[in-house]
Amino acid sequence: MSVLNKAKDYVENLFKDKLSSVYFYHNFIHTTYAVNKAEEIINHSEVSEADREKILLALWFHDVGFTDCNAEGHEKKGVEIVTEFLLHENASREYIDEVSKLILSTEKYHQPQNFLEQIMKDADFSHFASPFYNDSAEALRKEWELTGGMCFSNDEWNVMNVDFLKNKHKYFTDYAKENWEPLKLKNVKKLEKKIDKEEKPKKENSDSKKDKDPKSDRSVDTLFRVTLNNHTRLSDIADSKANILLSVNAIIISVCLSVLVPKLDTPKNAHLIIPTFFLLISSVLTIIFAILSTKPNVTKTTFTNKDIEDRKVNLLFFGNFHQMKFEHYLDSMHDLIKDRDYIYDSMVKDLYFLGKVLDRKYKLLSTTYTIFMAGIIISVLSFAYAFLKL
Repeated sequence: MSVLNKAKDYVENLFKDKLSSVYFYHNFIHTTYAVNKAEEIINHSEVSEADREKILLALWFHDVGFTDCNAEGHEKKGVEIVTEFLLHENASREYIDEVSKLILSTEKYHQPQNFLEQIMKDADFSHFASPFYNDSAEALRKEWELTGGMCFSNDEWNVMNVDFLKNKHKYFTDYAKENWEPLKLKNVKKLEKKIDKEEKPKKENSDSKKDKDPKSDRSVDTLFRVTLNNHTRLSDIADSKANILLSVNAIIISVCLSVLVPKLDTPKNAHLIIPTFFLLISSVLTIIFAILSTKPNVTKTTFTNKDIEDRKVNLLFFGNFHQMKFEHYLDSMHDLIKDRDYIYDSMVKDLYFLGKVLDRKYKLLSTTYTIFMAGIIISVLSFAYAFLKL
C-alpha cells in the first residue's frame, strides 16, 4: 500500500476516533475535498511525482491538529502528528521537514514562498469557488459558534465573508486564477445580493420606528407573552393537581361505601365506625375544596360608554364584553388597536386579575392538600387504635 493510501486511512480513523462532533467544517470531508482540488491543480501543472506526494500527504494532515486542540496552533499539532506517522514509515528527516513546511504554509495569513505552497493555499481555500460555498460557510459559522463562542448575525456573517473574499483572499496558481477566481466572484455576488435584501427591510423598519412610540419594543411584547403563558401553565398545573385529588378521593369513597360501610351494622365491626367516619369526612371535604379550586369564577361587571372611553374596561376579558352588542364591541376594539398604551393597559389588567385568580386557586388547593393529608393520617391512626383495642 502506498504512503498516500496509508495516510488517508490513518487520517480517516483519527478523525473518527478523536475529532469532536462540533467540527462541522474542519473534518474529513473538507480534507478530502482539498486533496482532490490539489490533484486538479497538479494535473494541469508541471509537478513531479515526488512533489505531488508531498503536497497530497501534507493536505491529508493539514487539519488533523483539530483532533487535539482548538483552531489556534492546529497546524503545528498537525506537524507533530505527521512526523510521528512518517517516522513509523521510515521517512527521512529531510522529507518530514519538507512535508511539515507545506502543512505550516496553510496558516491563514501565510504568504506562499514557492509553487508547492501556492498549491497548498489554493487547495485549502478551493471551497470559495465551490457551488456549495454557502453550505461550507454555514458549517464553519456553526463550528465557530460551538468552539469559540463567536456568534454572528446573518448580515454580519455575509459582510465579513464578502470582505474576506474580495479584499483579503486571492488565488496564487495560474490554474486557480483562471478557473476558480470567476466562480469565487459569482459566490461574492450572491452574498452581496443577500446583504442588499437584508438591508432593505432594515431601512424600512428604521424609518417606521421613527414614527412609533418607544414602548413598541419587542422585549415588552415578549414580556407579556411569556408572563401570560406562565400564568396559563400555572393554572393548568393547579387544575391537574385538583383533578388528581378528586379522582383519588372518589375511589376512596367508593371503596368505603362498597366494602366498609356494609360491614358496620354488625356488633363485631363497631370499632371501625369512627375510623371509617374520619376517612369519609376527610375525602368529602377534600373533594369539596378541590371542586372549589377548579370552579370558574367569572366576574360580571356593568359599565357605560364613558367607562370604555376612559379606558376603565378591559376589553380583552370575555366577562366584560359578553353583554355588549357586536357593533359596539367592534368599534371599541378598533379604538384599542389604534392605541398601543391602551393595549398595554388592558394586558396589564388581564395579568393582574389572572394573578388574583391564581392566588385564590392555589390557596384553596393548599387547603385541599392539608385536609387530605390530615384526614389520611387521622384515619390510619384511628384504624390502628381500633384494632389495638380489640
